[in-house]
Amino acid sequence: MRFLALLFLVFIIAFACKKEGTITELTPYELKVPSHFPKAIIPENNPMSLEGVTLGKKLFYDKKLSLDNTISCASCHEQKSAFSDPKKYSEGVNGALGNRNSMSLVNLAWQDFFFWDGRSKTLEEQILEPIPNPVEMHQSWEEAVKKIYANDNYRAQFYRVFKTELIDKTLISKAIAQFLRTLISGTSKYDVMYKIENSLSLTESEKIIKNQISNQEWAGYDLFKSLNGADCFHCHNGPLMQVKKFSNNGLDASPLDFGREIITGNPNDKGKFKVPSLRNIALTAPYMHDGRFATLDEVIEHYSSGVHVSPTIDPLIEYANQGGVQLDAEQKMLLKAFLNTLTDFEFVSNMEFAEE
Repeated sequence: MRFLALLFLVFIIAFACKKEGTITELTPYELKVPSHFPKAIIPENNPMSLEGVTLGKKLFYDKKLSLDNTISCASCHEQKSAFSDPKKYSEGVNGALGNRNSMSLVNLAWQDFFFWDGRSKTLEEQILEPIPNPVEMHQSWEEAVKKIYANDNYRAQFYRVFKTELIDKTLISKAIAQFLRTLISGTSKYDVMYKIENSLSLTESEKIIKNQISNQEWAGYDLFKSLNGADCFHCHNGPLMQVKKFSNNGLDASPLDFGREIITGNPNDKGKFKVPSLRNIALTAPYMHDGRFATLDEVIEHYSSGVHVSPTIDPLIEYANQGGVQLDAEQKMLLKAFLNTLTDFEFVSNMEFAEE
């Protein structure tokens, strides 16, 4: 009887362990990638899980990551502004201001470098910077980790996701990166236009949107792509509406912010900045690395008549010597009509991305 009782106890323990293992098993997260997008870039050392994304989202909105518990990542990346900042310069702890405009957090699973000057090669590396930055969250990683570790729920979530009782800045950045990679924008009018242009099949909802695209919007798209028109296509095209490069787009004859040169030390990079995506461009004002333009009209006017020539200006800005492409009033109106088709209303209202 003792033997049977012991055998029964061993069976119960084994069953409990198996059940416990099942409970702690992670749920793989499948990105909702639009059919016309390229394959996403997911690092092997940070595979995505539902639990990891949930943890990352909580951290993204948590103000404990700042020195005085007043600022979170979301403070400078608002969903209603397509995860950008409507202020020219973001306000950090104690009112400190940066010197560059916050970039929109969109389609990051397809990015190869980060920040306006490209100083970070991975999303995980980029996330490490804002917390200790004195003009942003201004808190040492040591103190940030202490705050997170002090929370029982966080400790349980980190153990569930990463199978370790250790919490450090690397794991925090990995969790936030998992959430940020879910911020995919691909359901705008432009996406339907792109699919039509490339003879790709449309869903039933996209067929409805197709009938809502105006002649002005199509004309604006033609102008956007025309070498003799707005000539925007060299730097902004494809599903991502972005070419992965650094460019001097003629903002200044003598750039005050040296941009990419600060990172590379190469004078040929002076005044060059990462080409941003134009997705949701109507929602991400102000514009340029320094937020100098408050409206889309100002941006269009810059490329039309405000381009300044400098030694490192992008050679693809073919009409720089005459100040720009010299659009007339109607062309500016058509171009703006097209740029508005890049607004993804589902993206900025998606509750999966919103704070709970």
